[in-house]
Amino acid sequence: MKRILIFSLAYYPRVGGAEVSIKEITDRIASDDIEFHMVTLRFSLQDAPEEKIGNVFVHRIGWGTLYFSKILFIPFSVGKAIQLHRKYKFDASWAMMSYMLLPIIQFNWFVGLPYALTLQEGDSYEHMFKRLRILPFMPLLAGGFYKATVVQVISTYLGIWARRWGFKGPLEIIPNGVDIQKFVGEKVPHEGTVLITTSRLVSKNAIDDIMRAIALLPQNISLVVVGDGPNKTKLKALAQAKGVMGRIVWEGYVDHAQLPALLHVADIFVRPSRSEGMGNSFIEAMASGLPVIATQEGGIADFLFDSKRNPDKPTTGWAVDKDSPAQIAEAVKDILAHPQQVKKVVENACAMVKEKYDWDLIAKDMREKVFKRVIQV
Repeated sequence: MKRILIFSLAYYPRVGGAEVSIKEITDRIASDDIEFHMVTLRFSLQDAPEEKIGNVFVHRIGWGTLYFSKILFIPFSVGKAIQLHRKYKFDASWAMMSYMLLPIIQFNWFVGLPYALTLQEGDSYEHMFKRLRILPFMPLLAGGFYKATVVQVISTYLGIWARRWGFKGPLEIIPNGVDIQKFVGEKVPHEGTVLITTSRLVSKNAIDDIMRAIALLPQNISLVVVGDGPNKTKLKALAQAKGVMGRIVWEGYVDHAQLPALLHVADIFVRPSRSEGMGNSFIEAMASGLPVIATQEGGIADFLFDSKRNPDKPTTGWAVDKDSPAQIAEAVKDILAHPQQVKKVVENACAMVKEKYDWDLIAKDMREKVFKRVIQV
């Protein structure tokens, strides 16, 4: 049996696309084939310092004081990783997102293991790396890219990042997936038209543009916002100013297992992202049988094909420009006015998800194309 040590800033119960992908992939790889361990941040004192989640032995560090724990995560995770290596003798390591190259490259000064890097970043390139330019992290980050055994990215867009940082080795484009059977289901009858968005309430996800679009649409069209984040107060103030607060349901944070039920009560999925590495939410909405309105920023362009903008491909959604509430409103009207067209687009999207985004396929590709390169399995 081989052992891989994962470096990830967050893990369950805090769940985003990266955390979901780690669990879905590792759960599908036999524990007697590869044993996974993880060093991650302890966000709360209620989080167990040591526990097994699925096929991952989770080792948390920190004191539940988020600000100081984040600052000190890099040096303390290196020390923890060295301690764990003495006990378990890892065969390789795996950095989940570029920030984790900072501890992994220092860990390798002591142990010299091969490692894989996964890029899942959702923010723009400039936003991600401009804050590191004033810190002594740039040489470490550049060295981390250069010395990686293999880099796996979830979109064509993020593959460009790896090459931009000078990585010349094997580059594998393996997207995130969806547990299709969990999201397939019958629509729940309801009154009016319900739009839904599932995302963190941050600027890049452009929930403010959906608010502005709702103000341009008839009163029987409402919005369900699933997610939480630092922009919540600002978004509620905008909804109040636009006179649409009574048409919005704020679900807040929802456990990932509860998402399918909420999607089945909706009619249209909307997320006009200003930047996106890929976005699991789009694929989950497609698997649920919802028509999807989105931009084609970043990794979204790999799977969101519009009839006018991508006439050479089967249409899978409605594309809008970023920062364009009026286009969102027009897309909603077009969906409501052409049910037969919508049915075909939804069928195309569902077929694409089944063919390319099933977690069983993703896990197999990760094992054969990524993990095999860092260890012999």
